[in-house]
Amino acid sequence: MFRLWQEIGVDLGTATVLLYVKGRSIMLREPSVIAVGRDTGDVKAVGDEAYRMLGRTPGNIVAVRPMRDGVIADYDLTEKMLKAFVRKVMTGPGRLLKPHIMVCVPSGVTEVERRAVLQATREVGARKAFLIEEPLAAAIGAGINIAEPTGSMIVDIGGGTTDVAIISLGGIVVSESLRIAGNEFDEAIIRYIRHKENLLIGDRTAEEVKMKIGAAVIWRPDDVREIEVRGRDLINGLPKTISVVSEDVVEALKEPVQKIADGVRRVLETAPPELVADVIDRGIIMTGGGSLLKNFDELLRQTTGIPVVVAENAADCVALGTGRALEMTHVLEDALISDNFLRR
Repeated sequence: MFRLWQEIGVDLGTATVLLYVKGRSIMLREPSVIAVGRDTGDVKAVGDEAYRMLGRTPGNIVAVRPMRDGVIADYDLTEKMLKAFVRKVMTGPGRLLKPHIMVCVPSGVTEVERRAVLQATREVGARKAFLIEEPLAAAIGAGINIAEPTGSMIVDIGGGTTDVAIISLGGIVVSESLRIAGNEFDEAIIRYIRHKENLLIGDRTAEEVKMKIGAAVIWRPDDVREIEVRGRDLINGLPKTISVVSEDVVEALKEPVQKIADGVRRVLETAPPELVADVIDRGIIMTGGGSLLKNFDELLRQTTGIPVVVAENAADCVALGTGRALEMTHVLEDALISDNFLRR
């Protein structure tokens, strides 16, 4: 049936927002950052432009991330940011009509947090608003047939949360949501370099270190790389440049990476035996930007003894799945949360 209104899937991440428009794939991928006037609250910039302002704004402008640990930390700013992003992708004949919007949320969110996301989505101007849990969206985006009576295991590592779940018959059977993910990796690198080198670096530098030389474990000699890092010397307050190698990053990330591996083990321990047998046959699928950390799949394989594969387009799986779920509402009827939830 032809619909004039647009259908939009939103991966409202702690680090990045992705918008999927039905029929046009992913149309927006920008940092979840908004810059506003400190006194007026007027929006100065969102996304890429606001990200470039982080740590560089004058006193009358503040650039912030309104999402924290996968949920809304500042309701008003999240609403303004989401409204600006939706406006960017609304084109064509249906741009004047209210869209249907589906937003993914971590599997461990509370009822209050669900209401906040739904309310923000309605305030953006959605005709209908839906929520889908991230592991389900990630599985759909990774190409898994979630309607099958077979267990599939997803480990989705985003910016603010890691969601581990076993899925069967269109729903989540057992899951765990950890507030440890890509942002925690960055903070761990900052702490390690500050402690070891007496050097203070920023979030963007830590992210660059993670992406360029980071690893969960050193598996082969060619896994070892080196990068120059600039920051402020905590002893004399002057600029300083040091070299950081992959072994340093592995040591820095040891604790958060192990906590995620422990979470995967706990989910397997609490799952029904039949579904665990399915997971052993089919393997564990990793999605999300955090799954791209070098050798993370190998670490999970060593921890569980189960084959692990990183999904194709891992960073996009949740956004793709969220958009595609709009076409599967009949299959996901019991798993989706609609704006009827607000009337309860």
